[in-house]
Amino acid sequence: MNSRWQKVFSTQQRYQAEIVKAVLEDQQLNPVLIDKQDRAYHFGLIEIYVAPDCVISALKIISDDIRFR
Repeated sequence: MNSRWQKVFSTQQRYQAEIVKAVLEDQQLNPVLIDKQDRAYHFGLIEIYVAPDCVISALKIISDDIRFR
């Protein structure tokens, strides 16, 4: 992953991160999941990053197509 990649989503829930990653992969945006959670206590974030040229597309897909309750 390049240092210029940008975060487009973060959550404490692994299932949400996996869903976002899968949806972005379906759109060929090549997302990268970075797990920053502490394994023992389960605090911290799981983040999704994409290349700079995919940020706008990724954010639009996340806001328009993905809903969590």
